[in-house]
Amino acid sequence: MWYYLILFLKGYCIYHVIRYRTPYYWIFVILFLPVVGAIIYLITQVYNKRDAEKITNEITHIINPTKKIKELEKQLEFSESYQNRVNLADAYLEIGDNQNALSHYKEALDGNFQNDFYVIKNMIEAFNNIEDYKSILIYAEGIESHKEFVKSRTQFIYGLALEREGKLNEAEENLKSIDVRFSFYNERLVFAKFLISRNKTEEAKEILESISSEAQHMTKPNKRLYRITISEVEKLLQTI
Repeated sequence: MWYYLILFLKGYCIYHVIRYRTPYYWIFVILFLPVVGAIIYLITQVYNKRDAEKITNEITHIINPTKKIKELEKQLEFSESYQNRVNLADAYLEIGDNQNALSHYKEALDGNFQNDFYVIKNMIEAFNNIEDYKSILIYAEGIESHKEFVKSRTQFIYGLALEREGKLNEAEENLKSIDVRFSFYNERLVFAKFLISRNKTEEAKEILESISSEAQHMTKPNKRLYRITISEVEKLLQTI
């Protein structure tokens, strides 16, 4: 019994390190000091009272990722409401089951909610996961005029889909909108790489230098979260 509890504790801590990009030396601490290392990690990197319930839920979903799905399926069977179907689709998207997520999102849209930005935004995320770029273009073009589309990750994904479909000028126009200071660090790095591929090195350099400068003012949690991105930015700056 204790063996499995320790195993689950170590597994959760390592999962947390990878998901939240905590410095990777913590993995060695967790592995080589199995109980003590995991407890130290939880206290210093994860735990506070407000997060206790969230941590418990995350552990439950790691051990049994289909538990939430089954619960939501029962809710949908009991009441086939729009919200219950969207909740189930969201849960499928969370665990990476994009096809089932899309199936339920599409069924939800068949009702009276064809213009639901939230659902279409999540569908675009799922299409991106399965590299269905043509579908991204179809659905994104239907919500371009929505106020939440501008300067969003959805517009960024749309820009990437345009690039994949060879529409480079339109792609650049949409990717450019994501270049907002003190935000979207990963996406801005991708945009800089896009500009380099189009021989727009000076513009790319401006973005990379901006990210590098902003990194100096990040909070410690954000520095941990974007550590890999910042490192890649610095390496790229040395090559251009």
